[in-house]
Amino acid sequence: MLKITALPDVPRWAALAAHAVPWLTLPSGLWRIALVAGLPVAAQEQSGTGEAVYVVALSVISELLAWLTLGLVREWGETVPAWVPVLGGRQVRPLAAVVPALLGATGLFGLMGWAFYAQIAGLGSEAGVTDSTAQSALLVLCYIPLIAWPPLLTAVALAYYRRRTTYASPVAA
Repeated sequence: MLKITALPDVPRWAALAAHAVPWLTLPSGLWRIALVAGLPVAAQEQSGTGEAVYVVALSVISELLAWLTLGLVREWGETVPAWVPVLGGRQVRPLAAVVPALLGATGLFGLMGWAFYAQIAGLGSEAGVTDSTAQSALLVLCYIPLIAWPPLLTAVALAYYRRRTTYASPVAA
């Protein structure tokens, strides 16, 4: 069974959501790696080393960014790890984590909106990413989980902010 680790005051739903994000981004990254490896997942293989490096880097960077969501539910998202030069051991200010997370979620929402628009408008359809029903189905199965990334990141970032900035109300005398 998968163990979900989070700080004790993190709501269970937020911990589950944060842990889901890296798993949701993994299929698209694996699809891109398969493309670079020359597997028959698309109509055309990658052309050139530069494009292959770009595709692999995109996969690695997106997975690393997805893993940062875990910082919103774990200790290293509240206190900078001791091994980090200069900042190690210092408290992370809530807005220093929340603002980049919400900006990232906004960017992801924008990318998703553009992707839907481009699909509906038929932009780039003449190039054809896939040339078979099986390839199209695999592409959709690998990329559809990404739709959940922006709302999950938003929810976890807002839960982090609430948890880090809500003060206990004074006890009535």
